[in-house]
Amino acid sequence: MLNQAQGDRAILAKQLNISPQQMKYVTHTEAGEGLIFYGNVVLPFIDRFPTDTELYRLLTTKPEEVSKA
Repeated sequence: MLNQAQGDRAILAKQLNISPQQMKYVTHTEAGEGLIFYGNVVLPFIDRFPTDTELYRLLTTKPEEVSKA
């Protein structure tokens, strides 16, 4: 789960039993930061993927970062 809007965070926190400490990982965070859910385990993560690679260009969800061919 990545950064969420305030209303969505409240709903998700209640539905998924996410603690206030865990919610910090999806509140006003940067790209590549969030929570991973694996069964009953909730793990915070930070992933700083290099942006100067072909793989990044293929996978980015930011159209402005894709050069026109």
